[in-house]
Parts: sequence; C-alpha cells; structure tokens
Amino acid sequence: MARILAVANQKGGVGKTTTSVNLAAALAAARRKVLLVDLDPQGNATMASGVDKHEAKPNGCEVLLDEAEIGDVLVRTEAGFDLLPGNGDLTAAELKLMDGLAREHRLKEQLAKVSDRYHTILIDCPPSLHLLTLNALTAADGVLIPVQCEYFALEGLSSLLDTISAVRQRLNPKLEVEGLLRTMYDVRNNLGNEVSAQLTQHFGEKVLRSIIPRNVRLAEAPSHGQPIHLYDRGSRGAIAYIGLAGEIIRRERAMKAEGAGDLAVDLDEAAPDTSGAAPTTS
Repeated sequence: MARILAVANQKGGVGKTTTSVNLAAALAAARRKVLLVDLDPQGNATMASGVDKHEAKPNGCEVLLDEAEIGDVLVRTEAGFDLLPGNGDLTAAELKLMDGLAREHRLKEQLAKVSDRYHTILIDCPPSLHLLTLNALTAADGVLIPVQCEYFALEGLSSLLDTISAVRQRLNPKLEVEGLLRTMYDVRNNLGNEVSAQLTQHFGEKVLRSIIPRNVRLAEAPSHGQPIHLYDRGSRGAIAYIGLAGEIIRRERAMKAEGAGDLAVDLDEAAPDTSGAAPTTS
C-alpha cells in the first residue's frame, strides 16, 4: 500500500506545487513508483508535469464524481511518475460534492483502487481549507507543509494545524504532520534565518533538514513543463529536491521500524502563537 502525503498550506505562493512536482520526480528518479494528484483547480502541477491541463479530459473532476475510473485517467509523465491531472473542472466537482454523502471521503475511496501500484502518492492541495483540501487530508497518512522563509511565514499555520487536528478527530485518526519544509530560503537574508530559527523552536524535529533555496532555474522549470531535475539536473534546486526525496524515504523507513506513533506531533503544543507580530529583523 502506498504512503499518501498531502502537500498543503492555505497560504499561497509558498511552493506547494513546486514541491509536489519536483518531489514526485525526485522519488521517481530514486526508482520509487509515484502518483501525483493535482487537486488544485489552477492545474499548475499538471502543466509543470508536462501535461496540458486544457486537454486533460477526463481528469480529477470526473474521478471525484465517480464518472470515470481513476485507472483510465492517469497519465504517465516524462519524469517517470503517474499523474492524476486537474484543472478548473475541480471547482465544479467541489460544488457538486457539497451535498453528497461522505463527501470528504471521495478521494480516499478512489485512491484505494490504485494505491497498491505505488510506493508514494503525493497530493497537491489548493491554497484553501475547503472541501478539496479536506478530501486530501482525509485520504492522507501525512501532511507535508511548505513554509516560505519570509515575512508572515507563520501566518495561517495555526489554522492549518487546527484543521489537521479536527480531521484527525473526526475523519482520519492516522493523519499526522510529516514535516515542515522551508522553501525559498536565502542564506544571505537575515529574515530567512530568523524564520528558520522560529520554525525549529516551535516544531523541533518536525522541521525537515532539507531546505529549498531560492533558485532561478527552479522558477523557470514549470514554464518548460519539466521538473527541475529534467530541466537542469545540476542546479541547486534539483539537488535540494533530491535531498528531500532521500529524507522522505529515510523517514518512511524509520516509521516502519519504530512505529508511526513515535513521530506523531502534538498539534496543540506545536501550534505557534501568531497573535503577535511577525518575525522582525535585527
């Protein structure tokens, strides 16, 4: 059975899609069988994987509405991972699911049909905490949270952690925080260093060792419809995501050896106090 990770943060522009696509490619390069689910109506993960979102029909919308078999919708990408494409149709699917029975479980039910084919399933979530994201959290084993190392980085984290806690209580008891991933990091920036220190102070071992730097080549890759390791394998961005893939694999092995409960996080204790001012520079 695949381990399912939702890549989520309701704050936009923190690197969710970049992380979803490039982590999927890096895991595939490590000979893991990977499925990437584009659950964002913007369809950016689909485009960044080299698939035209406008031509992707049927897609995740039909799968969620049980109008198409998930196995018939999956697309093989150049980078070696499979993709469940998404586009603006997902907004219509979300609206139609509002009055449906077990509406939060639709994605979980569909992924169960193909989970034995993969080692890892990654879900690129939309920048919101609405029904599509709830579907992702209900289906997932863990949540990978990209956090931009810039001003207001902690803004919204409390809401996300509250949502994860509520999902654990009501919908998915096994859900845990896989880790916080520092993105868009510039070692020359004092603010970035302060944000990184704050995250480590609040979340301890839940802050992943891997750090994704600001990198021009990483920003260029999506416009070419390629993950970074195909666009520029030697770039700092590519090396960072290869390191992240290795860390994710090691954590999975540790969880199997020690038991998933040992890595669970107390969300109430870990939630940062964001009622005051954002981090300041010296």
